[in-house]
Amino acid sequence: MQPKIYIIHENDEWTAPLINHLEQLGCPYESWFISEGNLNLTEDPPAGVFYNRMSASSHTRGHRYSPEYTASVLGWLESHHRTVLNKSRALQLEISKVLQYTSLQAHGIQSPKTIACIGKDHILNAAKSMNGPFITKHNRAGKGLGVQLFQTTEALQNYVNSDDFEDSIDGITLIQEYIQSTDSTITRCEFIDGKFLYAVQVDTSEGFELCPADVCQIGDSYCPTTEPKAKFTILKDFNDPIIGKYERFLINNDIHFAGIEFIKDKDGIIYTYDVNTNTNYNAEAEQRAGIFGMKAIAETLKGKLSSL
Repeated sequence: MQPKIYIIHENDEWTAPLINHLEQLGCPYESWFISEGNLNLTEDPPAGVFYNRMSASSHTRGHRYSPEYTASVLGWLESHHRTVLNKSRALQLEISKVLQYTSLQAHGIQSPKTIACIGKDHILNAAKSMNGPFITKHNRAGKGLGVQLFQTTEALQNYVNSDDFEDSIDGITLIQEYIQSTDSTITRCEFIDGKFLYAVQVDTSEGFELCPADVCQIGDSYCPTTEPKAKFTILKDFNDPIIGKYERFLINNDIHFAGIEFIKDKDGIIYTYDVNTNTNYNAEAEQRAGIFGMKAIAETLKGKLSSL
C-alpha cells in the first residue's frame, strides 16, 4: 500500500483547511476521525506519516473518549516506529494544563500562579491564597471552558455553590492568578515542525473569555477558521528570547505543531498560560501578512512523506 499522510482528529471543520492544502500539493492522505472504532493490536499500522490533531475540547462535540482512544492509537503507532508528528507526550499536554505548566516551568518559562483542585471546598480554600483577582479554568479545557473572573472569594463561593458551576471533564479545576495586560492583548506564537513561524497579537478588549488558544470564543459564537476578525494581527518582526525557550520546550515534549500563548503584565513580565497542539489559524490575518500556517503544515507533512 502506498504510504499516506494520516490525519488523526475529531473535528472535520478544523481539518478542512489542511486537507485543501494537501490536495493542492497532490499529497495522498487519509482522515482518521477518532470518535469510536476498534484497534487490532496484532496488526501492523499502515506505512505513512501520522499527524495528531486531537483536541482537549472533543467532549464538547460529543466525543468524550476521543483523547483516550487517540492515546491508544498513538501508542500503537509509536511501538511500530511510525513517523508521528505531535506524539503521545503532545497529547498528554494538550489535555492537561497542569502538565503544561509544570513542563513550561521546568524549561524556565514562567506561568501564572496556579493551584489544581478537586472538590468545591478545595477550590474555595485555594482561592484564599490569591493576592488579587483570579480566574477559574478547567484542566482539560479548550474553548475557554470553565473560565470565570473573580474579584473576591465570596463571589467564587456563590458561583461554585450555584447551578451555574460546571466541573472540568477530568474533575480538576484550576485557580489561577489573573494577569492584567496593559493594552488588553495577548500574543500567540505559532510553530511549525518545532520552529517559530510567526506571532499573532489578539485583541481581548471585548472580554477575557476570548480563548485564542482554541481559536473559538466561549459558546463557539465565532471561530477565526470560518469568520475572520480584525482583532487578530500577525506581528511579522516579532523577536523575543522567549522564542528560543519555546522551541526547546517543544522539542523536549515531542511537539511538532503548536500555538503557545502569553500575556505581558504592566512590568513587561511574560506569563505563558496555554499550549495548544491542535492549532488553527486566522485566515484574514494571514492573508494580510502573506503567511499561511496550514500551508506550512501541509508542506512539512509532504516533506516527511517524501523522506520515508
